[in-house]
Amino acid sequence: MNIILFGPPGAGKGTQSKYLVNKISGFQISTGEMLRNEINKESEIGKLIINDMNNGIFVNDEIVNKLIKEIIFDPNKKNKLIFDGYPRSINQAKHLDLLLESSNQKIDLIFFLNVNKETIINRIEKRKAIEKRSDDELNTILRRYDTYMKTTKPVLDFYSKKSNFHEIDGSLEIKEITTKIDAFINV
Repeated sequence: MNIILFGPPGAGKGTQSKYLVNKISGFQISTGEMLRNEINKESEIGKLIINDMNNGIFVNDEIVNKLIKEIIFDPNKKNKLIFDGYPRSINQAKHLDLLLESSNQKIDLIFFLNVNKETIINRIEKRKAIEKRSDDELNTILRRYDTYMKTTKPVLDFYSKKSNFHEIDGSLEIKEITTKIDAFINV
């Protein structure tokens, strides 16, 4: 089973992805985590990524798509992928479809965790205090949120027409969101 979880920064995608990893013995594909790993390695790609992230803009699709392709074609992860925050653009969504098709896979479920800006700010401030993430500065988050809403609208439109698309109120408590997701997985 391959699942997409998307929503604005701080919507709870990572929390729900970790739950799904255990539930279906899957693999969390977090572009944010992949990008942070490149930054930590201090690679050339990492330097490009940190510049984009610090400016509150999305990392170049070409970089993200290259990192995703390696994972999709890993035979140990076939049909066990949980996409956390990917795709973020219509280009990435179409690229993902092509990659999955060429590896004889498909997306089984798509969950959009819809959360308003005020809730996001509160969550990010709590997460920053706990995790000390460099990408959790308030001004950066506000830019990322605005960029997300502008860039991801076409992705939302693209997926919302599909029968496997489900919008969930991301402002609910974690357990409530998990219960709603479980209802679709256990069908």
